[in-house]
Amino acid sequence: MGRRDWRDGVRRPGWDGRSEARTQGVPVAVATGTAEDAASGRPARPGDRTVVSPIPPRPVVATYSIAACDLDAGQWGVATQSKFLAVGSVVPWAEPGVGAIATQAYANPRYGPDGFALLREGLSAEEVVARLTEADDGRDERQLGVVDGRGGSASFTGPGCMAWAGGETGPCFAAQGNILVGAETVAALAATFRATEGQPLSERLLECLAAAQAAGGDRRGQQSAALLVVERDGGYAGLSDVLVDLRVDDHETPVVELARLHAIHHLLFGKTPREQWLDVDDALRAELLERLQRLGYDGALERALNDWAGTENLEERVDGAARIDPVVLGELRAR
Repeated sequence: MGRRDWRDGVRRPGWDGRSEARTQGVPVAVATGTAEDAASGRPARPGDRTVVSPIPPRPVVATYSIAACDLDAGQWGVATQSKFLAVGSVVPWAEPGVGAIATQAYANPRYGPDGFALLREGLSAEEVVARLTEADDGRDERQLGVVDGRGGSASFTGPGCMAWAGGETGPCFAAQGNILVGAETVAALAATFRATEGQPLSERLLECLAAAQAAGGDRRGQQSAALLVVERDGGYAGLSDVLVDLRVDDHETPVVELARLHAIHHLLFGKTPREQWLDVDDALRAELLERLQRLGYDGALERALNDWAGTENLEERVDGAARIDPVVLGELRAR
């Protein structure tokens, strides 16, 4: 008999609610009697109805990610995308000079701090992966990527991870994913990282995500993405190690949105090499003063420029008034 014989939580003769629910991919719990009976502890009696109800599934961080480093720049980072809300709150971990860690599938967030503790002791990426997973009874459903402070890498995919699941490693990177359309997603992460050597790490990681998505990505779709890159004293005002920490928590095209946010981040907090800064001669000084006054910033050039830059969140690109970052000049001229 068909589904029409199931109504109001009661199984009609000949219909197995468990079987149908399972064919739909829904875990179920089966109880005999009413909810009140179950609460009171009354044993089942002949003629009681059978109630089939869904069991809420455990959240799965089904995702692809790449943990990586740029030893010359002293940077470590992780980029990730998933059909999972706010993947950046779970998967990426990085510490300058120590390593980068991505934890996913039925993710164990303790792999982050516990992994760093092991890395600080001098263990290699492979040793850290072995130690973390050996101590974890849930390892069969975990996925993990680690890059250590020397650029060594390792990736782990438990046999219980949902297909397709796997990883690929190489110097300075560990790429992995689960519930993917196929191996091509991880292959795209690895190939793109190798092909973009020489570019800034954050840009390389973004290109890796875009290539992986183009190759198929998470077979359930898209929802969130994140980019984390660290460098000793490389963050805001030189007072933080967080160079880039951007998250797209819920979006139809999170990788595209993440790239848009990164472009804004680079505009505001990027660093133009000092040799490319422009000398402020008399003509440029007059132009700057005129433009700033038109925007309501009067007084000495250095004060007016600092006040305007602070309002526009460009203060990290201003240092006195003798020379000017061409990015700042371009933004001022665009106003």
